Amino acid sequence: MSYWMQRELTLPAVRRGFHLVTRQLLQAIPEVAEIEVGLLHVFIQHTSASLTINENADPDVRVDFETAMNHAVPESLPYVHTLEGPDDMPAHVKASMMGSSVSVPIKNGRLNVGTWQGIYLCEHRDRASARQVVLTLQGKRSDT
Repeated sequence: MSYWMQRELTLPAVRRGFHLVTRQLLQAIPEVAEIEVGLLHVFIQHTSASLTINENADPDVRVDFETAMNHAVPESLPYVHTLEGPDDMPAHVKASMMGSSVSVPIKNGRLNVGTWQGIYLCEHRDRASARQVVLTLQGKRSDT
């Protein structure tokens, strides 16, 4: 029998950059531990921040991500949409490039990711507010 649940989580405001949030997500949805096989889908409800999965061990990766994204999408381009500040339109472009969701397989009550993988909140604004994410869990519970 298939199990589904959905929960919304508010991630606190963070500075611009790439922030590991795997632990916060799992704390918000402890039911993952009950899933034998399934998926956790994480969706961010914002257009100037994004989600990705990548290296979770070396903090230099986070710095390099920010450097690469700023090089690929500079704030100095002649953007037309500037009402919310010079970092807003570049943030929208970066969020579209990175993506608004990730789906992670679950196996025996744990995220089935690689040894060095974690889920990142990619904050593309200089002064962002808290961010809302929707966590959708589906799968076969280990007790069924």
